[in-house]
Amino acid sequence: MQDFELLEEGLALMGLGMGFVFVFLTVLVITITLMSLVLRRFAPEPAKPASSPSAPSAPARQDDELMAVIGAALHRYRQRHRR
Repeated sequence: MQDFELLEEGLALMGLGMGFVFVFLTVLVITITLMSLVLRRFAPEPAKPASSPSAPSAPARQDDELMAVIGAALHRYRQRHRR
C-alpha cells in the first residue's frame, strides 16, 4: 500500500505544480496585454520620415560603386581560395 500512496502523492504534487505554472502564465499574459494597452494609449506616434526628392541619384551611384567593390572582393577571395 505504500507504493500506491506514494504514487498518489506524486500525482497530486504534479497537478499542483502544473496548476501553479498555468495560473502564473495566465497572469503573465494578462499583465503584458494590459501593459501594452496602457503604453499604446500614452506613447507618441512615430515620426514620419521626410522624403527629399532632390537626392534619388546619390544612392543609386553609391549602390553601383558598392556592388563593384563587393564583386572585386569576391573575385579576389575566390582566386585565393581555389582547391
